[in-house]
Amino acid sequence: MLEKIAGIIVKTQDYGETHKIVTIFSKKIGKFAAIARGAKKPKSRMAAVTQPFIYGEFLVYVNKGLSTIQQGEIIDSLRAIREDIIKTSYAAYLMELTDKMMDNHLPDPYLFDQLYLTMQWVADNDSVDIPMMMYEMKLFAIGGFAPTVDQCVRCGRKELPFSFSIAEGGLLCKQCKYIDGSRVDLPDSIAKLLHLFMAVGLERIGTISVKAKNRQLLREILDAYYDQYGGYYLKTKRFLKQMDRLH
Repeated sequence: MLEKIAGIIVKTQDYGETHKIVTIFSKKIGKFAAIARGAKKPKSRMAAVTQPFIYGEFLVYVNKGLSTIQQGEIIDSLRAIREDIIKTSYAAYLMELTDKMMDNHLPDPYLFDQLYLTMQWVADNDSVDIPMMMYEMKLFAIGGFAPTVDQCVRCGRKELPFSFSIAEGGLLCKQCKYIDGSRVDLPDSIAKLLHLFMAVGLERIGTISVKAKNRQLLREILDAYYDQYGGYYLKTKRFLKQMDRLH
């Protein structure tokens, strides 16, 4: 069936000498793979619209297996991302995580909107860690391993202060925190942010002012949590960590 589908290019891979297989995340039909014939030819109109991170509208013969892109138009090139190696690295990480967490042909309009908003933020801003962590936590929920961040994971108490336990899978209240000697005691502001990241879309956020040491603490918690429960090795994440060492 021939359909007009708007979506974001998640990844591309070469197919033969002149074609590409393109993975697209769309609001309409979710994530799907399609062949773009002739997309490796430099003068092909398909070459421009099948670059990584492009938000485009595609005319697609949709199949359960490999679909076929007939033509496409760019809605938002997000060019600023591809012109900056650091922004490219952030975007590649977001796309790899999305690809790993999302099953094919399962639409999720809310997550699609959050991905596009996050990509726009990466394109337009230098400080991207907060929006990226917000999106990551929503993907953790899609993957079925999101931490409990709205109450104590053991007793259900909602009163501050909280600690974060990797082993227990979320927040521990002051009465329950002693069950995990490796817990991280959280400033109240960080406990509130973790809940905000999970519950609120990026469209509801203006500017978030978070101290550098607290941003680092959040990053370390989410990285350790993903390493424990995520299940997928991410090449792009390793590269981001290597870049951080260079800064």
